[in-house]
Amino acid sequence: MVASVVSAFGRRIAEAAVALGALALITATPAAAQGLIRDAEIEETLRVYTNPLLEAAGLDPADVDLYIVNDASVNAFVAGGQNIFVHTGLILRADSPNEVIGVLAHETGHISGGHGARRSQDMQRALGPMLLSIGLGVLAIAAGAPDAGAALISGSSAFGMGEIVRHTQVQESSADQAAMQFLDATGQSGRGLISFFNTQIRPYEFMSRRAPPWMMTHPFSSDRVEALRERVQSAENYNATDSEENLRRFRFMQAKLVGFIQTQGQTLARYPLRDTSQPARYARAVAYYRVSDLTRARGELDVLMREDPNNPYFQELMGQILFENGRAEESIAYHRRSLELVPNQPLLQINLARALNAAEGRAGTDESIALLQAAVAREPDNAYAWRELAQARDLRGEEGLAQLASAEQNFALGDYNSALSFAERARRTLPRNTPSYQRANDIVLFAGNEVRDRQAQQRGRRS
Repeated sequence: MVASVVSAFGRRIAEAAVALGALALITATPAAAQGLIRDAEIEETLRVYTNPLLEAAGLDPADVDLYIVNDASVNAFVAGGQNIFVHTGLILRADSPNEVIGVLAHETGHISGGHGARRSQDMQRALGPMLLSIGLGVLAIAAGAPDAGAALISGSSAFGMGEIVRHTQVQESSADQAAMQFLDATGQSGRGLISFFNTQIRPYEFMSRRAPPWMMTHPFSSDRVEALRERVQSAENYNATDSEENLRRFRFMQAKLVGFIQTQGQTLARYPLRDTSQPARYARAVAYYRVSDLTRARGELDVLMREDPNNPYFQELMGQILFENGRAEESIAYHRRSLELVPNQPLLQINLARALNAAEGRAGTDESIALLQAAVAREPDNAYAWRELAQARDLRGEEGLAQLASAEQNFALGDYNSALSFAERARRTLPRNTPSYQRANDIVLFAGNEVRDRQAQQRGRRS
């Protein structure tokens, strides 16, 4: 698991996100999220849960990206087109896979309904009432009624939000109904959606009812539950239960998140030593590793790997523990085994590549570069992979290609000044009329334009 630096794409999403289906509007939210988490196992689980829903909605799963947000609030939302964001708090507070799947079905309803594009249109329409209110306020002040004018101007946001809220509440209800359609089409019950609203959202409803009506972008949870209840109870698959595979994935996903995100004490309280189940051992192994208790971490993982030698993520975790404790050479076998079990997985390819770079230096770069090139071909915005590729190129003495990889790394992070600097240096070294030179040239042009635009904006704000 990597708590990654948010990429330029991720940051743009965070800045411009319209929280479609955000469940955290009435729950406590930290002052700032801790960023995006990358983890091959959890991402695979969310994919297994989501892809059938997307297909039922007539969407191509390859066109929809999933992101894990390291935030304790109970939240999920769609932003930036076909991108689903799931907070760790939602996963940890859910009581069953069906609850998580129900929320994912709701977010799928937003995508299939085109609510992101409509939300932008709603915001444009809202400008009309806002500007009208401001204009009337100015006229009232000019006519000698300053108090009335000030009231109209200060209330302009309420006029605008009122226009938006009318549409967003309809969209939320529409996404709820679409969720039931997708759940039923995939042979799953909607009970999880009802129970999740009842246990995680409804207890806070009294807080939302005290908010001004024009601030309520979502219907009240009690109204949503009642609107769904008849549809859920009459559905053909109402009594369907979670599959054993979905339950297994859910338990391991929660255990891994607890081990990585919560303290060792919290982890041991939830998974005490007397609990010898695989998820409990998994959570404890992570918790021990995080406090550098290598002996206990390996002890738990040794048991897990004896019980299930073909679990790629047990292998991955052992490799990560060894690598981060200065035993890169020993970690290679575990990373290689994890990749054998899940071929072509970009995050596992990066793990093996960095172990090869660290343990074997120049001798390992043939393999590591091939792995990293395969990873960035599938994830071109993966700044971490580009960083490792820059190091591998540097080990080989390939200065121009190393500079280009560093340019790609900073471009992915949205650091256009650094991207421009590295790309310009790469152009001076790389042979002309090659794909690498052209890519460096493209970064120079794009990053240069971004730098100049930002400088112009800063000058405009100062003037």
